[in-house]
Amino acid sequence: MHIRRAQSKDYYTVKSVINEWWGGRNMAGKLPKFLFDHFQETSFIMEVNGRMTGFLVGFLSQTRTEEAYIHFAGVHPDNRGEGVAEELYDAFFDFVLDENRRIIRAVTSPGNEASVAFHQAMGFNLLAGDKTENGVPVHTDYDGEGQDRILFEKKL
Repeated sequence: MHIRRAQSKDYYTVKSVINEWWGGRNMAGKLPKFLFDHFQETSFIMEVNGRMTGFLVGFLSQTRTEEAYIHFAGVHPDNRGEGVAEELYDAFFDFVLDENRRIIRAVTSPGNEASVAFHQAMGFNLLAGDKTENGVPVHTDYDGEGQDRILFEKKL
């Protein structure tokens, strides 16, 4: 396995597989190209024998100078359970620590039990919301009307 920094051209590779990796859900719109153009230092691609097995897109907060944010991460379905996501997250953690960031934030959608379990296993805490679904705190309309989210925080 090899982790490298994302490049602008990686957008096209990710866009070509993201909906398939999410079981046909339309996810491509949640990952615009500007992220691959402007956040290359904080975004990573995992490859095995030249094939992308995972990616992570993150950035350093411009407003909260002690924080960083993981916007999106994905692992090829054939490579889930192999530690790909953990290695990508660790690469991000190492970078942001070097930048003196100590708080990492992330979000997921309600019902994404795999994401909740993964983030908790990686040491993230669930942030209190205004309601609870299936025992998980949820922030109503966080990303707009009808776009509820689960918020995570990890202190390094």
